Formats: sequence, C-alpha cells, structure tokens
Amino acid sequence: MIKLHLYFIGCLLLLNVVSMGQTGVSRRKMGESGLARASSGAGEDIVFDQYIQQALSLWKTPGLSVVVVKDDKVVFRKAYGVVELGKAVPFTTTTISVCASTTKAMTAVCMGMLVDEGKVKWTDRLQDVLPSFRLYDPYVTAELRVKDLFTHNAGLGNADMLWVYGYSRDEILRRMRTLKPAYSFRSSFIYQNLMYVVAGELIHHLTGQSWEDFITQRLFTPLGMRHTYASYQRSAAEGSHEVPHFMINDSIQSIPSFTYDGVGPAGGVWSCADDMDKWMMFMLDSATTPDGRRLLTAGVYKELFKPQSIVTEEEFYPTQRLTHPHWTTYGLGWFQEDYRGKMVNFHTGSLDGAVAILGLLPSEHVGIYVFGNLDHSEVRHALMYKAMDLWGFHDNSRDWSADFYALYKGLKDEARKKEKEKEASRLPNANPSLPLAAYAGQYTNETYGDAVITLSNDTLVMLLPNAIRLKLKPWNYDTFEGDFDYTWWGKSSVTFALNSDGKVAAFDKDGVEYTLIPGKAEGAR
Repeated sequence: MIKLHLYFIGCLLLLNVVSMGQTGVSRRKMGESGLARASSGAGEDIVFDQYIQQALSLWKTPGLSVVVVKDDKVVFRKAYGVVELGKAVPFTTTTISVCASTTKAMTAVCMGMLVDEGKVKWTDRLQDVLPSFRLYDPYVTAELRVKDLFTHNAGLGNADMLWVYGYSRDEILRRMRTLKPAYSFRSSFIYQNLMYVVAGELIHHLTGQSWEDFITQRLFTPLGMRHTYASYQRSAAEGSHEVPHFMINDSIQSIPSFTYDGVGPAGGVWSCADDMDKWMMFMLDSATTPDGRRLLTAGVYKELFKPQSIVTEEEFYPTQRLTHPHWTTYGLGWFQEDYRGKMVNFHTGSLDGAVAILGLLPSEHVGIYVFGNLDHSEVRHALMYKAMDLWGFHDNSRDWSADFYALYKGLKDEARKKEKEKEASRLPNANPSLPLAAYAGQYTNETYGDAVITLSNDTLVMLLPNAIRLKLKPWNYDTFEGDFDYTWWGKSSVTFALNSDGKVAAFDKDGVEYTLIPGKAEGAR
C-alpha cells in the first residue's frame, strides 16, 4: 500500500510538471489578450512599493533592489536604501550584486545547451565524459550520471570549506576523491555546491571554453544581459557594487567583500535588477531570447523543471512552517514546492553579507528577483510570496514580512537559548590537560589540507588555508573554542585527542579530524 501511495503521488507530481511545462509556450505570440491580462492588476506596483518600504524598516536591510515580471513585461522595478551604511550612496537597480546560488540554474541551462548539441546526455556516466573525475566510493564513481551533478543526492555532505579555503577548481575535484559519503547514493538529499563546480569543469572539458566564457557568450550575450558577469573581477569596471553587511552583536556593520573563484559555477555570477528581468522572462518563456530564438529544445527545457529529488524537511527552508507545502522537490538548479495549488520554482542565494532570491510562478507567468546587502535577510522570502500573491493571485491579505520576521526571530532566540545552555554546562576549572605549547604543531587532513597551530602571547592561533585564522580559547578540558578573525563567521569547536603517551596526536574541528604530522610539533613561537 505504501508503494502504491507513493506511485500515485509521483503521478500527480508528473502531471503538475507537464501542466507547468505547457505554460512555458511563448507569450510573445499571444497578442493583445495577453497584454490585457498583464495590465489587469493596476495598482499592485503601488501596493508592493509601500509594502517593501514597511518591510525594510522591520528587517533593517541597508540596501535592496527588486524586479517583478508578468506576461513578458516588467511590472515593477525599484531599489531602496544605500550601498553601504553611513554613506550616502544609493542602492540602485544598476548596483552590481552577487547572484550566489541562483547561479546554479544558469549552469544547468548551459549544460542543457550541450545536451541539445549532442555533446553530452543527462544520462551519460560521468566516467565516460570526464574520465579523470573520481569520488571516494568506486560504485558511485562508476554509476554517477551527468544529471546527478545538479540534484544534490549523490551522497556528498556539505564540504564548502574546499572553496572557502581558496582551492582552484582542479584542486577541488582532486580533493573530492577523499570525501567519504554522508549517505548512500541517491537515498537522501543534502544541499551542497561542489557538484556544480564539477558541472562547470565538465562544460570546460566538453567545449574547450572556461565556464566563465561559455556562460557569457552563450547565455548572457544572447539575452542582452550587458551588466551580468561570471565573476566579481569581470564586473570591476561597473560604477556601483553592493557592500555586504552583517549583524554583529546586534549592530549592523559593513564587512569586507569576499569572492571565491573556485565556486563560480555554483554561485559566482554578479548582476543587477536591470538585467534579471531578462533572465526571468527567458526562463518563463521556454528559453526564448528577446529576438525570438529558442536556446533550448522543449524537451531539455522541461527537464530543468521536472522534480528530480525529494527534498527532506530538514533540508528545506523554515518558511515551510507557514506556507505548508504538500511536497518539496529539487529540479535542475531549482527548489520546488506547491503554493496555493500552483507549482513554484525558486532558489535563494547567500554569500557573506549578501542575499538574493529568484521565484517563478509559471502558471501565472510571474517572476520576482530580489538582491539585498544584509546577511540572511529573510525579507527576500516575504517579498517573493507577496509578489506572487499580488500579481499571481490578486490578493493582498497576508503580511508575509511580519509573519516571517516572527518565525526567524523565534529561530534565532531558540539558538541563543541553546548557546546559553551550552555555556552553562561547562564544568568549573576544567583546564586543558597539557601546557598550551604542547598543542602547537602542524596538522593535516587529506581533504582540507594543513592547519598550523602556534602559541603567541599565551594564545593558541590556528592558521588554515586562504589565510583563515582562529584564536583558540580553553573551553572544557581539551576542547577549545575558536574565534575567527572574521567575527561574523561565528565560533568553531576544536577538541584535541591524546595518544597513549599522553601527547597530542590529533584534533577534531567541527567534525573534521586533523592528525599531527610527525616531527611537526612546534611549541611556542
């Protein structure tokens, strides 16, 4: 009975997808009736503008830009606030901002082009088209398909530190061979970025072009996205860039901008509200360019939005507590859910101090994109659902901003309570087993590289790749609390292990084990 029940659920999902795909036919051929429908919601722009202003006063996001499309027309585009707190530089619709993980759908489209050209198939074994690639499990290496690069269910856990540590894409792929599976192949879902990096390298391998050049020439240029770039460096000549901000000790502060070239195909695109309407209309209009060319066949276009993986409750967004979706899935670069009986394809983007969100309501031909310059400012979710309510359902009854603010405030309060409880659990006078100098040395992890610990001014300092530093403070016996130089990264837990001789042999940092390199115990410096 359970299998039969799941079968019927699958059939319903498939019917929904087929219906959704049929709405992707070109609206440019609709004529006057389509334009009339687009103008039927007069006044939504004024309501939405007022709503955003009220929401920003609640969420305290310094700067924001928003664009909404409906039936192949821009129905709303506006920016608010400033690029950086304390400076009178306005955040505009031309302010270049990071797309972050909303890049993933773009990389999937690029692969789709190669599928259409016959250079690769979604079902090809990766071993056949990228022979040098390996994973830890030989079975997964042999059975991994091209499509598995996009669906977050190949068994990998989150190993984002590989690109945070500044490794090149070649080096990331090499080190992925040492990542042990977090779950069995295709049995669950853990969101991660590395497989999209592999997808970018496959594009390079198949075409001889870098991912950056391919996506620029084959996607941005045909769509007329003249202010969209495949890396921060390529956008350097633009006059306005967002400045990231973070809430530090209950105070919003600007932080340095970070760029991670290694993760480009998973989150490296930079753009602005003046360009994102073109991307949304392209995706809502069966991958059709402004001059009427189809960049993808109908079959490949449908495949992008077909549910590929079931997203677990733990891996979906907390917003589900209020939107109550009946199903949550992942396509090729898109989170998916049902909302008010309609299919929604969406994705967030997050990088240190900056956020983005893209939401598509295909049946109503509505899309919204939001950029913001405050870390995990979840006003983005509120604006996405509000725009869908206004332009998709002509409904202004729900205050998503207030509701989501209460939800996320509750989650933060709960996290702070647990942190206080953890602090209260510390034993008094639980000093380290050894003098601090005994913990110094050079340690290594096969996947993540070396960590060098030195003693400086009676404080242990850990140096990780990409010049990332932590100061270690004794917390509970041989467990230390690590404070990053980048305070907005929070804290890290480091627990040392002693060998049978009572000497330090290894440490565990947030679940990753590093072993002392023989002869590399360094002592004080």
